[in-house]
Amino acid sequence: MCNEYQRNVPIAEIEREFARVKIPLSFPEGRPNLGDTSIRIADTGTIIRVSEQQPGTAELVQRRWSWPGPTGKPVFNYRSDNREFGKGRCLIVASGFYEFTGEKGKKEKWLFTKSDEPWFGIAGLWRPDEKVGEAFTMLTAEPGPDVAPYHDRQVAVLDRIQWQQWLDPAARVKGLPGPLPEGTLQVQRV
Repeated sequence: MCNEYQRNVPIAEIEREFARVKIPLSFPEGRPNLGDTSIRIADTGTIIRVSEQQPGTAELVQRRWSWPGPTGKPVFNYRSDNREFGKGRCLIVASGFYEFTGEKGKKEKWLFTKSDEPWFGIAGLWRPDEKVGEAFTMLTAEPGPDVAPYHDRQVAVLDRIQWQQWLDPAARVKGLPGPLPEGTLQVQRV
């Protein structure tokens, strides 16, 4: 599964897109300096979630990617298949995600980006954890035709028109994160 993703998104671009889709966005911890970076498990990533202090507003915060599971292994991907998620929904800001193929020690790395957008939101869940503080995980779905040759799952990339529904804790979202249509993603070997 996805254990590394890319975030190359200027904060001004995030603000513009959220204004365009009419979702008010706040920065309760200040505007972070988001550089071009590769994010791996346990690194800090950028998420957008519903504000508890300002209902009807989304907030951008920086949190840890993964929380410890029952056996201590990090929970960094979580299956979304036909599940409802009533709380803890978030969007993970990304400009690409990686998958790996091949044998251990000889793996090839593949970068997936959106064909028509420089960045996107991945459906995620966040929660507090007594060991690591607040953390998030990526939701996964059945792979679309662009990802299927490389992996049997894919991260749940949401179209911009789905963001509001995903962030609304009262909205039903069963089946919302699903496979992407063919041609939605570009892939390149890195």
